[in-house]
Amino acid sequence: MIFVTILTLAGLALFALAPGIDLAAARAFFRDGVFIAAGSPAGDVARTVFWDAPYVALAFCLGAYALRRSGRITRGPDGRAVIFLIATLALGPGLLLNGLLKEHTGRPRPVLTDQFGGEWAFRPFYKVDGECPTNCSFPSGETGASAWTLAPALLTPPPARPYAVAAALVLTLATAVLRMAFGGHYLSDVTLAALFIILVVLAGYRWYCRGGSRWM
Repeated sequence: MIFVTILTLAGLALFALAPGIDLAAARAFFRDGVFIAAGSPAGDVARTVFWDAPYVALAFCLGAYALRRSGRITRGPDGRAVIFLIATLALGPGLLLNGLLKEHTGRPRPVLTDQFGGEWAFRPFYKVDGECPTNCSFPSGETGASAWTLAPALLTPPPARPYAVAAALVLTLATAVLRMAFGGHYLSDVTLAALFIILVVLAGYRWYCRGGSRWM
């Protein structure tokens, strides 16, 4: 958790001191006046899959909990695990990203800024005087939701846990790249969203472990 905290602080400093990184990264996905994933059927399908993945993972865990409570299986998440999963999803992607930051930062999405064919001026992530009225660019809610899948990954049995964690991180990276390819977010939007949610998940996991709970 300390390492992720340091990464988050470093990311905040980097994107604040060098906001041009966001524009340079966005240009890598901008070709012939459009973002490369815009209007792509494959991109739309991938976005739907990535959007659904966190909720499928949560539904699977809740189903396993219900089966364990009913005595149909002997291994699965306990009540503390369910609290950990729901609380981190609600407080992280739900409240922090979508409820607070996205509604008050005012940052226009890349596709809406004048550098990429839009009408609004580019704003660094930390300036909240942009023209976006709601559901703004910073931070990326979808990337944050994908990063949340680290929570169920940490609950998997030890033999499978490294693979589950790796899958969660790959999903997060894929979601981040796709959102940038759509012109929906800047690099700082996706990077900091992922780091914020990983911190929330790790803090919740520390609470979960203090109760002596395990997937059993």
